[in-house]
Amino acid sequence: MSLLTIILNILLPPLAVFLKHGLGTTFLISVLLTLLAWLPGVIHAFLVNG
Repeated sequence: MSLLTIILNILLPPLAVFLKHGLGTTFLISVLLTLLAWLPGVIHAFLVNG
């Protein structure tokens, strides 16, 4: 995992997931989790991009 990916996972989780996986279910889950609360979105981004 690159330093840029780690920074994006923390600051903008949906963007990091989009850049790695594109539009799809994983991206939508990331957006929903980030909207509900920031920390679940970050955790999800690290799990799917890890």
